Amino acid sequence: MITLYIDTNLLNGEIPDCWNHWDVLAYLNLGNNNLTGKIPLTLGQTNPSTLNLRNNRMFGELPSTMQNSTNLIMLDLSENHFNGSVPAWIGDKLSNLVVLSLRSNNFDGHIPHKILLKGREDEYGHTLGLVTNLDLSVNSLTGEIPKEIGSLVGLLSLNFSGNHLTGNIPDNIGNMKFLESLDLAMNRLNGEIPPSFSKLNFLNHFNVSYNNLTGQIPTSTQLQSFENLSYVGNHLCGPPLTKNCTTTGIPTDIANNGSSSEGSKVNWSWRHAYYRKLDHVGRQLYVFWSIMGI
Repeated sequence: MITLYIDTNLLNGEIPDCWNHWDVLAYLNLGNNNLTGKIPLTLGQTNPSTLNLRNNRMFGELPSTMQNSTNLIMLDLSENHFNGSVPAWIGDKLSNLVVLSLRSNNFDGHIPHKILLKGREDEYGHTLGLVTNLDLSVNSLTGEIPKEIGSLVGLLSLNFSGNHLTGNIPDNIGNMKFLESLDLAMNRLNGEIPPSFSKLNFLNHFNVSYNNLTGQIPTSTQLQSFENLSYVGNHLCGPPLTKNCTTTGIPTDIANNGSSSEGSKVNWSWRHAYYRKLDHVGRQLYVFWSIMGI
């Protein structure tokens, strides 16, 4: 059997650990069920091209045997309860990945900066060069966004929203000239929006809301085209916001008052609506890739 699609049913219980008896399994879709337990160790031995376990109740760390699935083009483990750190072998071994979605889980730790590969360090561009969609949103990831992310120049969609990421936004994300969607909302990022973001001419979704960003929004037709909700919950100024900047790029209300309460005011109903929208976009993305035959 090459294809097994049993998605969107009422399957429950654990996935049996008997996949070593399958000679070939290219497409496995068990998404949108009520499956529990951990990913079976033998599942990685089937080496599928597509693995979808989205929207179940599975938990545990990702088994190291999955690094044997070198044919994986699409890996969707979103909306489960997986935990632990994001394994370095995802970038080390799964060099054919195009879509990686780990959103809405319990992953923690840092986003790996570099991969150890056969005694040397290779950057993302060498090991994840085919990735077009990277979604690690709504987890508990900490630390800074690795600057090596900027080497994924083929990315169309990057989503790190809903984590605990800190530090500045890497300037070289502006080198991802094909990006259509960039979402860094609801983290603890600080500093300014990099001026290089003015190069992102294909953006149709952009969100940096609810961080600790400061300064003037870079002048760009694209960045000025987004609504205020894309920037709310920061200390930003300049168009498209109505808040003006001083000559040094500081919002006038902060310059006049010495502080601003905007960043601490969180509209929880808006957050709920945002996550619903995020889920809708994710489902649209999955349908798109299904239609494309991935």
